[in-house]
Amino acid sequence: MTLALPDKWLWDFWTAEADGYLHVFYLQADRALLDPDLRHWNVSIGHAVSRDLDTWEVLPDAFGPSPGPAWDDRSTWTGSVIRTEHGWAMLYTGTSRAEDGLVQRVGLATSPDLLHWERQPGPVMEADPRWYELLDLDAWFDHAWRDPWVFRGPDGAFHAYVTARAPRGPARGRAVIGHARSDDLTRWEVLPPVTRPMGFGQMEVPQLLEAGGRWYLLFSSDPGTRTPASGAEGVGTYALSADTPFGPFEHATLHAVDAGPPASSAPGEHAPYAGKVVSFNGALQFLGWEGVDGGGAFRGTLARPRAVSVTPDGRLAVGGEQ
Repeated sequence: MTLALPDKWLWDFWTAEADGYLHVFYLQADRALLDPDLRHWNVSIGHAVSRDLDTWEVLPDAFGPSPGPAWDDRSTWTGSVIRTEHGWAMLYTGTSRAEDGLVQRVGLATSPDLLHWERQPGPVMEADPRWYELLDLDAWFDHAWRDPWVFRGPDGAFHAYVTARAPRGPARGRAVIGHARSDDLTRWEVLPPVTRPMGFGQMEVPQLLEAGGRWYLLFSSDPGTRTPASGAEGVGTYALSADTPFGPFEHATLHAVDAGPPASSAPGEHAPYAGKVVSFNGALQFLGWEGVDGGGAFRGTLARPRAVSVTPDGRLAVGGEQ
């Protein structure tokens, strides 16, 4: 069965494995809003666990926007979780009411058990204008610095890949995957991006994955936010690949992991969005959230897992349901 909440939509998500369970943290909003476009500004971070990716137990929410004036009092959006020597750490995206939610920054929360979270005061990571576009409403609708994917690098440090944009070039083609490094998760050095602009306006919810001796940088995109130069077709999850976790991730390696036509252009079912590949119970499996269905209704559910393999030419391929 899918993870479907009776009273809430869910969308972007991230995972952590502990004690035989896969923990899924996800963005959620009340279905009572009726209009799914309102979900982004009525959001909190939900939490569920499963031993088999089929049966889910919903746990208490992680947290939502700060109640008082704060850098994250407008929204708390997509992040990622990593185990540390002290427990767990979550990087997440925040925006403020003072800036009308237009400027995105990255914050840090910590937990001893994945259940109880304490946010650190203030953001820990912001875009550096040497390499990244700041708020420019003539070029784009917000200041993109979100969806941090945190991992340990071969140098032993923490690294994060971030949805970001280059400061120059065609407005609908400036998307890059930003990069930052830290020794302690609180003080971050922002580095140049690990991709070049490739014709995308935004490369959302990145994930770094090692499979078959090669590194894959996953991201999601839809046709409304890119140019023909991207070479991508359809809405869904794409990947670039490289020999090292730091790239170079070249455009020539771009391939669709799971993508299909947008709901506005074709009837029937459509590919899940913001897909993640998880290694769980001894197998690589693909998870994504389901948006608009074939009848035009917004689902807001987590799709059933599907098997993932690496093809002989080094591409990630998604098969049938598990």
